[in-house]
Amino acid sequence: METLKDVFQHLTFPWLFMSISARRIPYTIRTLISEGRWQTLFCLDGFRDALFGNLWAIVGPQVKSNAEVRVIPLLEGRVRNAEVSNQVVSKPVSGRILEVGAGTGMWADVFLKINTTGQYAGAEAENTDDLTTRRRVAARGISKIYGVEPHAQSVKALRQRTKELGMEDMYEAIPVGIEQLDDPDATGSATTIEPGSIDCIVSILCLCSIPDQEKNIKALYKLLKPGGRWYVYEHVKVKRGRMLLGWYQRYTNFFWAFFLGSCRLCNDTATHLKEAGPWSSVDLAQPPDEPVYKVLPHILGVLTK
Repeated sequence: METLKDVFQHLTFPWLFMSISARRIPYTIRTLISEGRWQTLFCLDGFRDALFGNLWAIVGPQVKSNAEVRVIPLLEGRVRNAEVSNQVVSKPVSGRILEVGAGTGMWADVFLKINTTGQYAGAEAENTDDLTTRRRVAARGISKIYGVEPHAQSVKALRQRTKELGMEDMYEAIPVGIEQLDDPDATGSATTIEPGSIDCIVSILCLCSIPDQEKNIKALYKLLKPGGRWYVYEHVKVKRGRMLLGWYQRYTNFFWAFFLGSCRLCNDTATHLKEAGPWSSVDLAQPPDEPVYKVLPHILGVLTK
């Protein structure tokens, strides 16, 4: 009986999530009218983005809370084969980091915590459980974070968030899309991201929303240094359960695409990542505790160039 209940909850979860978004439609309409944003109101893509922004203000904190049990260990180097370990089993994030889809800075505090508690991608930190040693090497951990976020409202909130955290020197918001990262005219500053200049890329529940995913993942791959690492936690197309569940996911996506902004359920993100270019190692899998009937399955892990 419990299994049937669990199956039902997983199959209906996307629809419950969409219902929350639907209940924000009247508020979104009123807000756009009161602000005189008529063009957005009568533009499908613009209205959809505005609706998603209002939805995320409500559900974002809970989404983060649910994801932290995997994301924090991932960034700390405590994930292998999509399983969380109590020990450091790989390199944590370090150096120059590119955060894709930074949004309003939801994960900024996690980067700050990692950089001040000593989860550092160096042998000295990896081979010791001594907190003092970890803290001592923490200063050599993250040197710079570039938060890529093309939406103006989110960029404003992102900058405010990093200011509140005292991260102005460490964290820089880049208000463009992936395809414009090397264009100083687009970024509006002297900062550009050159090929082979990034130590780590972090993408957390964002690749589902980028346009032309395959092309942009390849563009991001080029930014990594040799030996650079890409930390991934994304929801993806169904692989387990195959035909019936895959059909159900595609059917759900038809409605999901309106209520959840530019998010898509059926991206073959794992394949696009693996085929972006040569990798020296790929540790990317679906968490083994996710059931075969999950409509929003995830991939978790690190790819090393």
